Parts: sequence; C-alpha cells; structure tokens
Amino acid sequence: MNLNHLSIFQAVAASGSVSAGAQRLHISQSAVSKQLGEFEQALGVQLFDRLPRGVRLTEAGRLLQGYANNLVAVESEAETAIRDLKLGTRGRLRMGASRTVGAYLMPALLARFRRRYPDVELFLHVDSTAAIEQRLLASEIDIGFTEGIVGSELLEYRVFASDELVLIAAPKHPIAQMNPAPLSAVLQHPLLMHEVGSGTRAVTEKAFLAKKITLRPSMTLASTEAIKHTVETGVGIAVLSAFAVRSELAAKTLSVVRMKGLTIHRPLYRIQRRGLWSSPPLEAFVAMLPTG
Repeated sequence: MNLNHLSIFQAVAASGSVSAGAQRLHISQSAVSKQLGEFEQALGVQLFDRLPRGVRLTEAGRLLQGYANNLVAVESEAETAIRDLKLGTRGRLRMGASRTVGAYLMPALLARFRRRYPDVELFLHVDSTAAIEQRLLASEIDIGFTEGIVGSELLEYRVFASDELVLIAAPKHPIAQMNPAPLSAVLQHPLLMHEVGSGTRAVTEKAFLAKKITLRPSMTLASTEAIKHTVETGVGIAVLSAFAVRSELAAKTLSVVRMKGLTIHRPLYRIQRRGLWSSPPLEAFVAMLPTG
C-alpha cells in the first residue's frame, strides 16, 4: 500500500471534497484526483462516491479511514518524538557508574535531570571501573562515571569532579580524639578496607606507600555500607570517600580524623567512546554536570 496515496485519501476523506483535500495538501486538484484513481485501482475497490458537490465515503472508504487516521496519528507522534529527541526532552540515556559515584553522587544528578526532562528514560548500571569501561566498549551504555581509569585508546576521559578520601572512626574511638592523628597511630588500630581491585583501596594503598607504609587490613569487606556500619561499632577504622560518609557525619555516628602529613585526593572521571555521536539527552546530562 502506497503511503502517499493513503495520506491523500485521508486528507480528502477528512475535508469532504477533492478540492479541499488538495488545498490541505498544497497540491493541485488534478494531481489529487489522479492519485486517488491510482489508489482505488491498486486496491480494487471504490473509496468515494463522486457527488455534484464533494465526495462521500463508500463502505470500503469508511473501513480504510479508520486505519488511515491511525497511521496519520502515528506519523504525527513520530515527528513529535524526533523533535523532542533533538531538543533533548525525550529519548533514552544509558549510564554506568563505579560504586562510590553510583551510590553517592548519581542519585542527586539523576533526580535533577529527571525534574528537567521527565520523558527521558534513564538506566544506570553500577559496577567496577573495569566493568563500566567494558560496557562502554561494547556499546551497552552511553557514558560512564568512575573513580579511576583502566585505560583504553578507544575511550575519552574527562574529570568532572574531585573526591577526598578520609579516615573515619566511631566518635568515641581513641583515634577520634587525635586531631590530626599521626600515621603511626593509624597503624596501631584494626583497619577495614574494600576487596583487592577496589578503586578506593588502590588509591589509599598508593598514598600510604608514598609515605613508605604498606597497609595490611584487619578486615576486608565488599561494600562501603558494610565498612561504615562496622566502623560505627568501634572495632576498627577505615579510609573512605568523603561523599560516602556525609549522612553519618551529619548524624554524628562517624567522625573524620585528619591524618598528620597526609591528605588523599582523587579525580572523578566521565568516560565516553571516542568519535561517537552524542544524543541530545546525553548532551543535556553532560551540560548539567559540575565542571572538574
């Protein structure tokens, strides 16, 4: 079925005459009459009764009109969807984030974006930095946010924020009474850390190694929440992202202890595939991000 013929049929059916349909479509009356004749011949049915003034739908025409109206509505909806996509107000955005960024930075960013663009579908995958980069390389996500870099020439890395890793303890823990605490004191207390492969652990170990100190955790826990809750009991201390302990500091269930002669900062990265087209929703999200 020729969609051009169908649109001409729909215009004539809606306006009630060939001349009015031609005006609606901004083409000549003779062209409309010719196209309608070809359409009826192709279908093998008569769609209109030609009257002295105007036209009247036949039974076949009335049947076809319902389908034609639906198709015109779908066409209009498609045009609106494409326009909204170009404006960034509709579409789909697939993101990935490493654990600290995904748990403590992304929720506020997603809520802010959602308020501005409620019709954009958002998907967030939270995983390790290596897994996020692999998802980008496999085109499973459009953008990634991580605390570190594994490294690929196919990916572009840009700093979008910075983070500080801080020593935390229960408020009544002995080390919490020191301000700042000497690094020798840090080594005297059980240290809780993430598993090997964690970006937070790697940065922490590197910072202490620069001071010629090798860290040996007393307890290894898989999640930041588990580390925080365990530290709250007073059985040990830990080094975590400042973003991760905001609520506990506000509730005074944890304290930050400054370390004498050592501060640990790290950049946070947004990662994208090089040379790929960025959709308007993706561009809108990136424009909303804080800068470096």
